[in-house]
Amino acid sequence: MRVAMIGLGKMGGNMTARLLKKGHEVVAFDRSAEAVQRAATLGARAANDLKGVVAGLEAPRVVWIMVPAGKPVDDTIEALVPMLAKGDIIIDGGNSKYSDSLRRARALETRGIDFVDAGTSGGVWGLENGYCLMVGGSDRAISVCEPLFTALSEPGGYAHVGR
Repeated sequence: MRVAMIGLGKMGGNMTARLLKKGHEVVAFDRSAEAVQRAATLGARAANDLKGVVAGLEAPRVVWIMVPAGKPVDDTIEALVPMLAKGDIIIDGGNSKYSDSLRRARALETRGIDFVDAGTSGGVWGLENGYCLMVGGSDRAISVCEPLFTALSEPGGYAHVGR
């Protein structure tokens, strides 16, 4: 499966590496060109900007955001939305406040874009041991993204916990 990973810090970078090891294709973007280059050396497709992220995906496009909670998530979503289409999926793995996630899901739903809130834990050990994921979103979005969740999580380490 092909996914975009936006935010290649310790978590996003290691998640990218784990996805690649599990046979997924990753379009990688970060504000740091050095972080993008590191991901590219592992086999990710480098994107220079968000347009490149979206252009590197196939419908339904799945974009995983691993940036700090709050305004950075909102700003990233705001920049992405004009380039996305009905049926595309945005995953926020940055452990955002639940009320922010509900607001984002409602706003994206009016555009036909699915939002998945993916509480992610595992820290730097997640690369080797797997992450624990608590995901919330529509059954359709979770079904589309399930190969990503199972690749990232430790065995039994992901659960669909709500819409």
